[in-house]
Amino acid sequence: MNRPEKLNALSKNMVADLIEAFDVLSKDGNVRVIILSGKGKSFCAGGDISSMSGISSSYEASEWIEYVSSLSRKIVELDKYVIAAVHGYAAGAGFSLALACDFIIAERGAKFALSFTNIGLIPDLGLIRMLSERISPPIAKEWISSGKEISAEEAFEKDIINRVTDQSVVSEAKSFAEFIINGPMVTNKYVKYLINHIKDLPLDSTFMKENMIQTMLLLTDDHREGIKAFFEKRKPTFKGR
Repeated sequence: MNRPEKLNALSKNMVADLIEAFDVLSKDGNVRVIILSGKGKSFCAGGDISSMSGISSSYEASEWIEYVSSLSRKIVELDKYVIAAVHGYAAGAGFSLALACDFIIAERGAKFALSFTNIGLIPDLGLIRMLSERISPPIAKEWISSGKEISAEEAFEKDIINRVTDQSVVSEAKSFAEFIINGPMVTNKYVKYLINHIKDLPLDSTFMKENMIQTMLLLTDDHREGIKAFFEKRKPTFKGR
C-alpha cells in the first residue's frame, strides 16, 4: 500500500489498485505467496475519512462500503496465501485487511486499533466475523465496543497473529514464507479453501469435500515427488502440478 502521506488510508483509487494487483498476482504461476505491507510509518490507518465525508445518501454509502469490502473478500478468496506484514498502525479497516490475510507478522511496536466506535460505526470489511473466529464473543464485544487498541504482544498471546519481530517486518514475512514457497502449491490452495469454509459445512459434506480433494491430490505430480523424496531421504521439489 503506497499512500504514506495518508498512512495508507483506503481511498477508492488505492482499493482499485490493490484489487488489480491481487488479480495479476493470482494469475502468475511463478507467485506462490503474496505479502501485503504498507509504505511509510504504518500498515494502514483504515478508511479514508475524507473519502467518506462526501457521502450524502444511503445509495452512495452502500456503494462505497460494498466496494471497499470487496478488497477483504478478494484476499480471503484468493487461491494463494497472503501474509500481512504489519508495522505502525493497523487501524479500523486496516485491521480488517490484516485479519483477511492468512497470516499476520507484526513488528513489536505495532498496534491493532478497533477505532470504529470512535466515529459511531461498527467494524466492516469482514472484521466482526474474522475477529470472532479468533477470540471469544464476550472479548470481541468488549474490544469492539470500547474501541480497544491491541499491542502486537497481546495479539500474539491471543493467537491473532503468527509472529512478532524486532527486525524488518517485511524481511520477517519473507523468512516466514519459506515453508509456503517450498511447499506444494496446489495443496496449499485447498488447505486455505477448506479451513476458510469447513466451519460452514455439515459433517457429511466436510468428509465428502476432503475425500474429493484428496482423491485429486493423490494423482498430482507433487504427491508423486513427495513419495519419491521420502524414499530417497531428501527434501521434495514441488512444481505446483
